[in-house]
Amino acid sequence: MLTHKTNIRVRYADTDQMQFVYNGKYAEYFEVGRTEMMRELGLPYKVIEENGYQMPLIRIHIEYKNPAFYDELLEIETKVEKLPAVKVHIDYTVRCNERNVEIANGYTELVFIKSKTKKISRVPEFFLEKFRPIFE
Repeated sequence: MLTHKTNIRVRYADTDQMQFVYNGKYAEYFEVGRTEMMRELGLPYKVIEENGYQMPLIRIHIEYKNPAFYDELLEIETKVEKLPAVKVHIDYTVRCNERNVEIANGYTELVFIKSKTKKISRVPEFFLEKFRPIFE
């Protein structure tokens, strides 16, 4: 299993009139966790695009557990539990360690498409090469 953690500080612009982090921001927080995990693996989106692929999001699920507030430091834990074949399934947990609470959890599913044709593709070999050692 691949596990990655990154932190993000809640900006004022992330909050709504109730002073909670606006629910739509959690999709962005998941993206931060995902892109930082991929970057650490040597697979930033730039590399994926340079290899002729794109990774559209096809599914997102978010469960809200507790509100997060302006200026809190949130930890985003990102997990991939199995070697991807066609879909890349990523689980997320957002925590506020300062208050010792889970803020939200959920998952995303992404697929690969070829940049030129926009047709779905199996997970490309250059991507799998980075993941295989983790799952062996």
